[in-house]
Amino acid sequence: MAADDEAHRPVPAAAFFDLDRTIIGGSSLFTFGWVAYRAGMMSTRQLLSDVTSAVAFKLAGASDEKTESLKERVLASIAGVRVDDLRALGDEILPRLLDGVRRESRGLIDLHHDAGRDTYIVSASPIEIIVDFADALGMTGALGTVAEIVDGVYSGRLAEPFCYGEGKAVAIRKVAAERGYDLELCYAYSDSGGDLPMLEIVGHPVAVNPDRRLEDVARGRGWPIVEFSRTTKRVIRTTTAAVGAVGLAGATYLWGRRAGRAAALRSFT
Repeated sequence: MAADDEAHRPVPAAAFFDLDRTIIGGSSLFTFGWVAYRAGMMSTRQLLSDVTSAVAFKLAGASDEKTESLKERVLASIAGVRVDDLRALGDEILPRLLDGVRRESRGLIDLHHDAGRDTYIVSASPIEIIVDFADALGMTGALGTVAEIVDGVYSGRLAEPFCYGEGKAVAIRKVAAERGYDLELCYAYSDSGGDLPMLEIVGHPVAVNPDRRLEDVARGRGWPIVEFSRTTKRVIRTTTAAVGAVGLAGATYLWGRRAGRAAALRSFT
């Protein structure tokens, strides 16, 4: 390859997607908990406690205390479980997660692939739950919570930083360094103010059905705000961001219209 051609090669970029209430409409941890409960790996008390904690976390928003609570929930849910047993739950977990995928999310994933970008799920859920899910969606990979394994059993301790809040940013920086992504050219999508570290390190942050904290930040900084409707009618809202952000929101809307797909790709790339 000539030196000039090498100098003008596109810099690799990727799009990073939060999982819960971004790619899917609900909670992956609750799905895991329900399947584990039905398999006899979780008691009724544990399941109800997990549901209560999840609701409280959603209503109260992110904080250091809540993040620590979420970490404890994730680790406690798999502590003492054999790795093979957890993976065996995948046959039931995967279809449930796929049923919850939003059409708009699938459209954005396809648009990024068409634009030559890699795509990743970034989630606090155990990596074993989401890696096969990402593969089923045709995504490049998944970044999740990696728990310590001792003699084939989860110890209840972390092997890597907890993949939530700042931990998501750490995971993204790591894969960007390994794969040569230019973070200024990368995209990130989330619904939660707890994911600000992840959104702030990329050049193209997008708020999806944002909570109040994230919506306030997005409006203040001029980030695109995209609302994925739960009905067939899509509602797209944008901030006062630049024309490129408006084009992105437009691409999301146009994805669902067969006649408008080409226009969507032009405005997105």
